[in-house]
Amino acid sequence: MAESGQRLAQIGVTGLAVMGSNIARNFARHGHTVALHNRSIAKTDALLEAHGDEGDFIRTETMAEFVAALERPRRVLIMVKAGDATDAVIEELASLMEPGDIIIDGGNSLYTDTIRREAAMAARNLNFVGAGISGGEEGALNGPSIMPGGPAESYESLGPLLESISAHVDGVPCCTHIGPDGSGHFVKMVHNGIEYADMQLIGEAYDLMRRVLGMDVGEIADVFREWNTGDLDSYLVEITAEVLSQVDAETGKPLVDVIVDQAGQKGTGRWTVKSALDLGIPTTGIAEAVFARALSSAADQRASAQGLKAGTEGAQAPADKAAFVEDIRRALYASKVVAYSQGFDQIAAGSAEYGWDVDRGKLATIWRGGCIIRAKFLNRIRDAYADNPELPALLLDPYFRSAVEESVEAWRRVIVTATAMGVPVPAFASSLSYYDGIRAERLPAALTQGLRDFFGAHTYLRVDKPGSFHTLWSEDRSEVQA
Repeated sequence: MAESGQRLAQIGVTGLAVMGSNIARNFARHGHTVALHNRSIAKTDALLEAHGDEGDFIRTETMAEFVAALERPRRVLIMVKAGDATDAVIEELASLMEPGDIIIDGGNSLYTDTIRREAAMAARNLNFVGAGISGGEEGALNGPSIMPGGPAESYESLGPLLESISAHVDGVPCCTHIGPDGSGHFVKMVHNGIEYADMQLIGEAYDLMRRVLGMDVGEIADVFREWNTGDLDSYLVEITAEVLSQVDAETGKPLVDVIVDQAGQKGTGRWTVKSALDLGIPTTGIAEAVFARALSSAADQRASAQGLKAGTEGAQAPADKAAFVEDIRRALYASKVVAYSQGFDQIAAGSAEYGWDVDRGKLATIWRGGCIIRAKFLNRIRDAYADNPELPALLLDPYFRSAVEESVEAWRRVIVTATAMGVPVPAFASSLSYYDGIRAERLPAALTQGLRDFFGAHTYLRVDKPGSFHTLWSEDRSEVQA
């Protein structure tokens, strides 16, 4: 217990790598007293030496000292590597805390782990919050988007602190209570999946300008800079122009040309796709983005495949470069809408599956600032769900429907040209196929059902009468009701 008169902190942060350090500094800059803890005391001291004048910090060495330095209800933010390390810290904290105290996991934990942890802590009368935090190192310091799940009562105590350090757009904090147990980490996972798709689409747009139109990197940077002033205004488009403008000091080449073309991943994209499969949601753009990263990293296979026939004889680049750049812009916008639409579909399905009651309009609101996928058109997404909270698909909102329909012809031209010239556009193409699939009156799934019934007696439904049916394929091929 704290000694009488001891100075107490409103929040504690354990795990003082870059993200943890920056978010601790963010709390302090907003007037909160922050208790600091790290397994290596050297990191605590390094933070205090470099930034101790930014606010009111309490240095602690042991976990017991750390917990004792917190006011009740105690609020501890864990910023350590997801997985076993997080479980270990949670257990150590829980053994020292009292009923009503709050443990917050701010890492990229798998939402099913958060569901498990929340139940375990609830059994010990502790509140456990899985909080998705987006914005990277800069966001952690200057204002991230924060997606806390967990017990609603915990948000009464924790919410004002988190909202104070979050990004703000039009005076509105980019932080809200998402829902129970694993909901915060679930929506952060899907956020990251959308981020994967967004980056892959941007990469494909760049590749088309480079390989089809023969534009140099500086020209392409200028295109992205221009695009960022219109409907594509977003953080990722903005920093694309910055990355493409960077020149390598050692070689004098564009930095992008000296970076190895193998994209890494930390797992949240894969988790998103696995979850979508479990929920039966076709997040095709996100899936293709994950697969594209995997393909890029298959270095030996790619090296062995050099020299495979392209089959592009006679293919020519579009004569009107400016017109094709505009086609790419439209294709990028339409494909981004598909990625967000699919992501919000997955969130709705996850919310229904786990009983979370996630408000998609509030998500669009808190994603407008701080986070990696922040974009101008999130205002439009917020408005779409405000107009119709039960919107069956974002693509069906009048604004987005009109925007995508206006882009369809350009979208098709881009994919046809890319295919003819042998330039891979998996995210563009899968997004258009999804669009064509969702708008189709009839799909070949009818044949699939017929085949399944033939070899496995799986039955099928009919369009003209109720019930399930089976054809006696190996007998007289008459139909019976199943």
